[in-house]
Amino acid sequence: MNEMTEVRRNALLKFLLESKLPLTGSCLAQKFQVSRQVIVQDIAVLRAGGYSIMATLQGYYIQESENNHIKKTFISYHNGNERMEEELKIIVDFGGMVLTIAVSHPLYGDIVCPLKIQNREDIREFMLRLSDQKAAPLSSLTEGIHFHTIEVISEASFDKIMSQLKKTGFIPD
Repeated sequence: MNEMTEVRRNALLKFLLESKLPLTGSCLAQKFQVSRQVIVQDIAVLRAGGYSIMATLQGYYIQESENNHIKKTFISYHNGNERMEEELKIIVDFGGMVLTIAVSHPLYGDIVCPLKIQNREDIREFMLRLSDQKAAPLSSLTEGIHFHTIEVISEASFDKIMSQLKKTGFIPD
């Protein structure tokens, strides 16, 4: 590997570590004056080196390993984009961040996708991308049944989210 490649990867890693927000491949490509594909390859090499770099709709970020937040996973059910948006709003409005969505597919097993949705603006962007891409939600593979892993600052926050999700029919009693 050439020295410039190693220097760029180290700078990319430092940039990701220092960033408070996810960074898109296009943004990183522009910053390092390379193609987006080069960034994708650099990210793959860094991941292989043991760095926990996540890819979301908002961009790349390094998953924080230490904080005092609580991560919880729960099952949910809904059909339709409007219900999906309502579910996400309940979670973020009561202080949660949606880390992942997962489905248990009968053929492929568990499929887990990172989301990192933490506010209404993230929801708006997610819903716009869903609409623009004319894509079906992951939960459409399992007739609306899916799992979310969320992060909250307290058990009380989690309990409020669960209570509201049950009240609005996302989680059965």
